[in-house]
Amino acid sequence: MSSIIIRTATAADLDRITEIYADAVTQGTASYELEPPSRAEMGARFDTLMAGGFPYLVSEKDGAVLGYAYAGAFRPRPAYRFIVEDSVYVAPEAKGQGVGLLLMQSLIEACRAAGFRQVIAVIGDGRADSASVRLHEKLGFRHSGRLEGSGYKHGRWLDTVFMQLSLNGGALAPPDPGSLPERKFRQQK
Repeated sequence: MSSIIIRTATAADLDRITEIYADAVTQGTASYELEPPSRAEMGARFDTLMAGGFPYLVSEKDGAVLGYAYAGAFRPRPAYRFIVEDSVYVAPEAKGQGVGLLLMQSLIEACRAAGFRQVIAVIGDGRADSASVRLHEKLGFRHSGRLEGSGYKHGRWLDTVFMQLSLNGGALAPPDPGSLPERKFRQQK
């Protein structure tokens, strides 16, 4: 019996990533996009994240991609450089099998290794019983805010929930000059 592996995503995964995200957009409320982006748009998003050095992972079993997760800039202004926002999407046939948990555990470790200080989850339709809220709680994220009625999709108003996880000392330690965000910041100056 084979097991699920987590690895860095490649451009060869983008067709499947695009399919998984299209399902999330059309069937779910995790994304507030109303129309699935094209393969070309998903490729451009992937290229931007990879060029920025952000982690982008896929889960795979028997050669099939079951889900993906990545971290990207939370906000573009430089003072936010130590904070990333996570995203995780699982194929419909793989939900409930621990794929999201494995992806997020690996993503958190990659963010920690890069020297980021906070991982922010911006969860659409953030009901207390949502799979994403429960997953983030299980991983130690704490609730940090709610925007009520902030999205309208599938004929209903949705709340957005913010959760966060501190890494590498969070706000209790000074920035690490060797961290990825600090090295990129110095290169841009």
